[in-house]
Amino acid sequence: MNQGRFISFEGTEGVGKTTAIEQLCARLHASGIEYLRTREPGGSPFAERLREILLDPATDIADDTELLLLFAARCDHMQQVILPALECGIWVICDRFTDSTIAYQGFGRAHGDAAMRAKIDGLISQFVQQLPDLTLWLDLPVLEGMARANKRSAADRFEQQATEFFTWVHQGFSTLAIEHPTRIQRIDASGTMDEVGARIWQAVQDTLTVK
Repeated sequence: MNQGRFISFEGTEGVGKTTAIEQLCARLHASGIEYLRTREPGGSPFAERLREILLDPATDIADDTELLLLFAARCDHMQQVILPALECGIWVICDRFTDSTIAYQGFGRAHGDAAMRAKIDGLISQFVQQLPDLTLWLDLPVLEGMARANKRSAADRFEQQATEFFTWVHQGFSTLAIEHPTRIQRIDASGTMDEVGARIWQAVQDTLTVK
């Protein structure tokens, strides 16, 4: 049986990941490709419980505690959901993965601090057995994305951060795209949903040879 493919979606708040994922999943279905849609933090029953804590605006924890909770959720998600699906030949479509941790905790929280980045990289190498085959970074100016996100009914703990925080997060994604040009594909998230969806499908076809 062929190994499944692993695709992650990344981006700052309000870039349209949810809609983009829905469109990609529809195209995969039309192409006869079996897929599993999941998310981080979360994706498994235990990880979803940790997600509630991490996104709750009332949660007050240190940066290191936040980081370790994210990796506890990720470790369970990997073992219970992602790896079994890939081994069965199922494609995994994940809303956020390790790149978000580097961008949000390594840059948003720590402003690119080398010690925090080394800590995150160490946790990735120790607990993440499979990185995505393709990461789609939906890129949109920070203020435009925040304006979209602010239209939502209630902001979670991360969405409530200030503009400076998301400026650093965006810098994190930009840095990662430079460091991993083969895996991370920048997708212009401006324009209509169909235009963005077409860019994503083209990137998937070009990278993973899907017809």
